[in-house]
Amino acid sequence: MPKKGKEKNTQNKAKHAKLVNRKKNKIRKQKETRAARLKELVQKMNQQQHKDRSHD
Repeated sequence: MPKKGKEKNTQNKAKHAKLVNRKKNKIRKQKETRAARLKELVQKMNQQQHKDRSHD
């Protein structure tokens, strides 16, 4: 049974959902960039180790 009285304010829900999604996207993007940077760094270190071994 539906409640009686005035309906809920859905504008605040929409605004909140928008802000939460923005926050989640920001965190997701930070994780991706961090992972990419780490991957790049690992490749660079592996290349450097490979060069050091070839000189020995």
